[in-house]
Amino acid sequence: MIKLKSAYSSYEDTDGYRILVDRLWPRSISKQKAHIDLWLKEIAPSSELRKWYAHDETKWDEFKERYFNELSSKKELLDMIVEKSKVGTITLVYSSKSPLNNAKALLEYIERSYL
Repeated sequence: MIKLKSAYSSYEDTDGYRILVDRLWPRSISKQKAHIDLWLKEIAPSSELRKWYAHDETKWDEFKERYFNELSSKKELLDMIVEKSKVGTITLVYSSKSPLNNAKALLEYIERSYL
């Protein structure tokens, strides 16, 4: 099972293995409070794409298309996430305040391509 959760939400035991999927560390969150098991910066959108999108929800569909193109070259990282999810719960952690964020797009990509 793969879940999504904001870095600003409280940690719960049911989160399982927590993977931060942002290129930047969440503001004002200590590493201890975040309970991150793996910071997978490499799976995050490129800096150029992140800056272009800037959480402008009118760009969501194009953002996903561009991000999916980037993800197509990250098979090893995606395989690792999927394999871990077969063993237990995985929580993809993100810092965006917007519900339309890279973690949501990443989960959609995994569901379409792997599950």
